[in-house]
Amino acid sequence: VQLQASGGGLVQAGGSLRLSCAASGRAFSSYGMGWFRLAPGKDREFVAVISWSGGSTHYADSVKGRFTISRDNAKNTLYLQMNSLKPEDTAVYYCAAASAQAMGVMVGEYDYWGPGTQLTVSS
Repeated sequence: VQLQASGGGLVQAGGSLRLSCAASGRAFSSYGMGWFRLAPGKDREFVAVISWSGGSTHYADSVKGRFTISRDNAKNTLYLQMNSLKPEDTAVYYCAAASAQAMGVMVGEYDYWGPGTQLTVSS
């Protein structure tokens, strides 16, 4: 499966933004899907994951209550709605697919990655 994230940009603290991840290739609905982010000087970190059906989600503590992950299997698209953004959310955001349909939180649990999209939150 090929993945392409989009929707990043520059936003003020407290603002909102929605990221999208378009998938092509093998059946999107067969994959667990996750969002990760990479900030300068830090390791790539887990943000959120959603099950293949969309029925289950899990979030990093740092974004819980502010971010919402969702998917539209008919459109082969994954989303990340980000509200109440903080400067510490500044990072390159990546979408990833896990062929084992896992609800993984580790980078190594994902098989496919797309190029990231930059989010910058100004204070």
